[in-house]
Amino acid sequence: MFDSQAKEATARSGGSMSSDTTPSPVVVTLAEIARIAGVGRAAVSNWRRRNSNFPSPIGGTDTSPQFSLPEIEEWLRQENKLKAAVNPLDRLWPEYESLGDRDTTGRLVARAGLRLCGAENAGPSNRPVLDQRQTRLLERTLDLAAESDAHTTFHLLLERWLRTHVRQITTTPTQLASLMLEIAALSHPDPVRTVLDPACGTGTLLAAAGRHWKKGSKATIRLLGQDTDAVLVELARARLAVDGLAGSDLSNLSLAAGDTLRADAHPGAQADVVLCDPPTNEREWGHAELATDPRWVFGQPPRTEPELAWVQHTVAALAPGGVAVLVLPPAVSARRAGRRIRAGLLRSGLLRMVIALPPGAAPPYGVGLHLWVLGAKSRAEEGKEPRADLTLVDAAHDMPPFAVERGGVNWSAVTARVTDVLSGRETQGSVSVPVVDLLDEQVDLTPARHIPRARAATIVDLRHFWARFDTHMSELRDAADALAELVPTEPDEAMPLINVGELERAGVLEIRAGQGLPEDLVRRGERREGEARVLIGAPLSGEDGLWLSAAAVANGELDGSLTVTASQDVIVSVLARAFDVQVDTKAPSVLGPQLSALRVKSAVLDAWFLAGCLRAPANVQQAGTHASTTSRIDVRRLQVPRLSLEEQRRYGEIFRKITVFERELREMKTVGAELSRSLGDLLAAGQLPHV
Repeated sequence: MFDSQAKEATARSGGSMSSDTTPSPVVVTLAEIARIAGVGRAAVSNWRRRNSNFPSPIGGTDTSPQFSLPEIEEWLRQENKLKAAVNPLDRLWPEYESLGDRDTTGRLVARAGLRLCGAENAGPSNRPVLDQRQTRLLERTLDLAAESDAHTTFHLLLERWLRTHVRQITTTPTQLASLMLEIAALSHPDPVRTVLDPACGTGTLLAAAGRHWKKGSKATIRLLGQDTDAVLVELARARLAVDGLAGSDLSNLSLAAGDTLRADAHPGAQADVVLCDPPTNEREWGHAELATDPRWVFGQPPRTEPELAWVQHTVAALAPGGVAVLVLPPAVSARRAGRRIRAGLLRSGLLRMVIALPPGAAPPYGVGLHLWVLGAKSRAEEGKEPRADLTLVDAAHDMPPFAVERGGVNWSAVTARVTDVLSGRETQGSVSVPVVDLLDEQVDLTPARHIPRARAATIVDLRHFWARFDTHMSELRDAADALAELVPTEPDEAMPLINVGELERAGVLEIRAGQGLPEDLVRRGERREGEARVLIGAPLSGEDGLWLSAAAVANGELDGSLTVTASQDVIVSVLARAFDVQVDTKAPSVLGPQLSALRVKSAVLDAWFLAGCLRAPANVQQAGTHASTTSRIDVRRLQVPRLSLEEQRRYGEIFRKITVFERELREMKTVGAELSRSLGDLLAAGQLPHV
């Protein structure tokens, strides 16, 4: 994405890299210690808690402490905690981070990339001079790369840099980049010579395009890009060079730092393909000074519609027969202020397809973004009538829900649906709408407004629905009857309490924090034999459809990199806004970083009793860290009454019934919604008889 849209948390450096003669201490976080030691983060937390000689933090915060790298390395050696040889690259990154500000570190990573592929002299001529410390670090990087390879070294540094500055820099997810590339390739079957990204960031889209069209082609692909953030441009240049997409002189690359709308570095680009994930909701994009810009063929974009300025800029950059794919907010397809420009794009035949993506495809992850596909007439089509219809695709139409998290999208299903449409196959969730039908007062191009619902329910469907409804109603009634007999009593005296931290110290239970997941191994879809479910947050029902193979789970539990539950473990979702507690009756489950597992000694503590007490609203309020939507619950501060095991089991049985009651209520809501929706569709279609 156009990364400079994010607000900078640090000031820009001047004309040189840091010249501070006092080096900052090299620090590491808990996650980096875990990488160095070859263990999971939970193991490092346990070391810190159980070993009084563990080094003290020298910076950071209570929730994200930082430690001296030399002290940590010395402690790991003394305690014999290194499970494997230390990866020199893991040791290298903290030294980059200690350089200080974002720009200094980013420029040095880019410089390392160009040096690694022998293209340093082809970089920008006005680069700042390195100080002695930076020069030594650069030379060490080159030495380490000689032992591994340039590609691995550079991409590790780039990935760490992006992760460190994730709040300042937004990048296009690789799965979305692949989908955009697939769309462009199917829409432009002719040879591609020039690819443009006018908001290139660190070059994700350009790199994907370069790799795709380089295959089987002897011709060199010209890659053009621009971004307002000069550091990102330098990183993009290094990335393309390291990936082998540029010659040693980088002559096929033209990457420029600057404001694309105000000062286009590639006027008249004549690009065969344009891929762009532009900035959104920018009000100061140049509305006044660009009032008479020749790119506004379909009218000057309103101040509140900067995205339509990017659309028209893209159209102006296309060669005859060229194709553009842009990521846009869904409001661009419907806002009243942009209807005149949308109408012009439709009448000209330039806008060919609008694709609605499911939420979670790209930042902001809670919004279902749109892809606009535009195409210029080829020379053979000049003089012919423009396209008479627009293809609309709802990629989430009637698909099973996935978690709205990073990567929480069924990309294989989304890609299959979109490519089927582009290949001319009839596909559910898509429709071709005549342009004349869209040219009303709204010119609303939102796919969901035009795509008909799936087929109406049949008598068989309705009877299946009613059978499920009756089953859940019966289970709900049984649970309700049992719970209705309970009568609250007045306590004679305050019941003594004990918190989870005290229970842990007494050895009654063990707290196992969830950890980061191996995203490349997590599979989405229906469960296959032998797979374990993956939980990433509330609700804890596992309906997200995430799975890990038995081999991956076994290896992860063995080396401590995964948190895996056992039967009757109590799972706690620790985010205050999504707090939940459940006894795991479907173990094993693999827990993500927002979850914890409590493993109890059943001879002393009943798991169901514990879960029921922990989820009490008053308990949650007193255990919260601070009042905000991102606050976490301190599991160790949660309290339970001191009761005998026999009393615990009686209370635990009541909580079991409450759990059944809640589950059946949820199922009733789901099947009831399906029934009412099906009956409503039949009624609207005139397919229900009079009562």
